[in-house]
Amino acid sequence: MRSGYADLPLHGGKAPKWLFERMKKLAREISLVIIAEYGTNEFLRRISDPIWFQSFGCVLGFDWHSSGVTTTVTGALAEGLKAEQKNIGLFFAGGKGRRGLKTPEDIARWGERGVISLEKVRKFQQTSRLVAKVDADALQDGFRIYHHFFVFTKSGKWAVVQQGLKGESKRARRYHWISDNVKSFVSDPHKGIVSAKKETVLNLVDGKIPETRKKIAELSAEKPELVLKEIKHIEMPFHHPVFKTDFNEKRLRTILRKTHELSPSDFESLLLIRGVGEKTLRALSLVAHVAFGTPLSFKDPALFSFAHGGKDGYPFPVDRETYDRSIAILKDAVRKAKIGDYEKINALKRLSRF
Repeated sequence: MRSGYADLPLHGGKAPKWLFERMKKLAREISLVIIAEYGTNEFLRRISDPIWFQSFGCVLGFDWHSSGVTTTVTGALAEGLKAEQKNIGLFFAGGKGRRGLKTPEDIARWGERGVISLEKVRKFQQTSRLVAKVDADALQDGFRIYHHFFVFTKSGKWAVVQQGLKGESKRARRYHWISDNVKSFVSDPHKGIVSAKKETVLNLVDGKIPETRKKIAELSAEKPELVLKEIKHIEMPFHHPVFKTDFNEKRLRTILRKTHELSPSDFESLLLIRGVGEKTLRALSLVAHVAFGTPLSFKDPALFSFAHGGKDGYPFPVDRETYDRSIAILKDAVRKAKIGDYEKINALKRLSRF
């Protein structure tokens, strides 16, 4: 995937009801075609690809450059496939705002229904939390996470699409994850990141700084007084993205006391301790950098994404008649595939080659 970045301005409001109702139907039929032909793993691979996801939003009639494509497209998928989840073996959890905070509950419901084991419930819940913690705290790019969409299969595969916002600049950033791509949650774990522009970040999940993460975890197990003493004696230049003034000593002391008692074995375990956030990680990374000489990374991993679209009339208004015809064609193709008639599916495959 080519590196770069794309403009994703924050757009207020919602998709018009007439459009969203169509988006749900078309998202459903396209998804069912993909799953019938290629399987659920391929569907996860596609929605975890920033370029495909953006293009999918445009096919559904949403703006190519709007931050709303994230929340609207995932909403259309969840609603459109709501009744099909058990049939296709693909399940959705989370969403925008408070809906995202209910991700663990959404996952647990499938365990209660006997669809997935309690072991998988716990594993998915921990995965969801780790992904959110990485993008909220370990990758410190200034974007506040407000959307978390978790997709999983019975076999244990998963993908996440989540988004953060930076209110003062009215910009959004979208983060894509997939289980097949994650060798470590804390070392270059993303499939791709879509952003308005490159940012000055503190990137604690850069694959090139494993020793820094190791030292951070070790420091978190030290007595709070030792760490706070080091911070007080550190002087950093004004252009550095980490400042001592960011720290509330009283709160930091409380968190460090907790990490000292729990003594996390590694950086990933440290992230999962409740209360450990970006400021705690900044403090520990700063001490590791100055005291042990371990490097800090300010590399922004944002990637480029593009497509074409239309809710607001660019490059042309949504053609409702054509939209409805596409839904009908795909719906018929899926229906015939279910009874073994793959003629239309194969025709769509040939068309995709052009």
